[in-house]
Amino acid sequence: MRPLPSRSRKSRGLSLGVFALCLAAARCLQSQGVSLFIPQSAINATVEEDILLSVEYSCHGIPTIEWKYTSNWGVQKIVEWKPGTQANISQSHKDRVCTFDNGSIQLFSVGVRDSGYYVITVTESLGSSQFGTIVLHVSEILYEDLHFVAVFLAFLAAVAAVLISLMWVCNKCAYKFQRKRRHKLKESTTEEIELQDVEC
Repeated sequence: MRPLPSRSRKSRGLSLGVFALCLAAARCLQSQGVSLFIPQSAINATVEEDILLSVEYSCHGIPTIEWKYTSNWGVQKIVEWKPGTQANISQSHKDRVCTFDNGSIQLFSVGVRDSGYYVITVTESLGSSQFGTIVLHVSEILYEDLHFVAVFLAFLAAVAAVLISLMWVCNKCAYKFQRKRRHKLKESTTEEIELQDVEC
């Protein structure tokens, strides 16, 4: 076999270099197509609180934004929308979600079951996408439990006060009844004694 001339080797190496450079540039452009910033990736909240899942994105054109909720109970789609259009909110979160054009969402009146991972996916019209995750932990307020205990103890104290009052009233009634009965017994015994004296 004859070696190739040096000129064709150079042109072939140059074309491979240009191809590699174009591929690297395309890859860089694709990865820089969407950028996503999450200022707070973990949020602690209490029951009945309104939570803002805040994000910022930048991309070319109008992207599609999608939020999903992942927990022990599975994956559930929350909302999907394009900024400037009406959001497609899932039935389970119908009156509990507010969307913002920057990609953020607000959840109203969160509960313990809302604890889990919230995944946002921002997809550009060209197809490149970026996703991020926010962890939400919702706990019950301790003073609610203390409030329940306090109300329960107050209820028990009220019941005890009513029972003590009833026992006092019953005791007074029983004492009056016994006095009347004793008085009647005394009267009847004195009448019997008088009758016996009269008979004698």
